[in-house]
Amino acid sequence: MALLLRTLGRQGICLSRPQYTVLFRHAAPMGTTAKEEMNKFWAKNTRLNRPMSPHITVYKWSVPMMMSITHRGTGVGLSGAISAFALAALVLPGNYPDYLDMIHSLSVGPGLIGLAKFGIAFPVSFHTYNGIRHLLWDIGKGFKIPEVYRTGYTVIGLSIVTSIAVALL
Repeated sequence: MALLLRTLGRQGICLSRPQYTVLFRHAAPMGTTAKEEMNKFWAKNTRLNRPMSPHITVYKWSVPMMMSITHRGTGVGLSGAISAFALAALVLPGNYPDYLDMIHSLSVGPGLIGLAKFGIAFPVSFHTYNGIRHLLWDIGKGFKIPEVYRTGYTVIGLSIVTSIAVALL
């Protein structure tokens, strides 16, 4: 991909027609590295006394922000857990009942088992309910700020109730 972009960039730079110079006026020369360009960028911003972009810590935390971060985290966590479980099922010796017997032999109390069930059920239920919320947004419903907060609290509540119900099974 980089080779294709570099080739296209060089072909574009070779065009000496005046109408094409607007396209390449701000293009970086091909002989520089990304690090050199980054250093030039920061040196220019420092020289011009430009402010740095605000970091996430300057923002007031809100329910929609937390919902978005948690949705992404549960999505990555679930896909990673499913991938790890599938890989383990392919690579590890033995079969599923052997591993269940091993877990039963640990003699873990019901409180810890319930907590583990809740820990597995919450990301699944949260990601599912919040995914439904996103589907509603895709059809144009629920964009007003009170609706965003109401549906956010609904997703949190349903996720907790569902997770507790699953943990009690």
